[in-house]
Amino acid sequence: MRHRSRAAGALILLAPLALGAGGGTGAGDVSVSVTGLRSTRGQVLACLTARPKAFPGCAGDPAAHTLIVPAGSHVELDFGAIPNGRYAISLVHDENANGRLDKRLMMPREGFGFSRDAPVRFGPPSFASAAFAVDGAQAHLSIRMRYLF
Repeated sequence: MRHRSRAAGALILLAPLALGAGGGTGAGDVSVSVTGLRSTRGQVLACLTARPKAFPGCAGDPAAHTLIVPAGSHVELDFGAIPNGRYAISLVHDENANGRLDKRLMMPREGFGFSRDAPVRFGPPSFASAAFAVDGAQAHLSIRMRYLF
């Protein structure tokens, strides 16, 4: 009888792992709907990073996830499976498709956006204000593009 109890106990403990519950996958799919593009010209540059010091441009983060997609009337970004953690996303509407955010007197001439629609004051928002959690579930965000000129 004792042997069966231990076996039953082991099955109960292992069942969540066999069914994919409990421990989870350790990753979640991250996708973004981009809204507010002022034109369909150029491309949208996207950067997803977990490093606060690399935000917003992903510079210095070899683990950053970047995407380049054509601008259009309906833009969806799919970063795929991302390991659990805290991340922030920055977007640029690169209207002239030169691969960077153009500026005039230090002010962006092209569109930009951030996860959680983080507020922009005198420069880009902090990582903390744009950060969101990936916790094994699907994370779908909506990011509104902003333009200063």
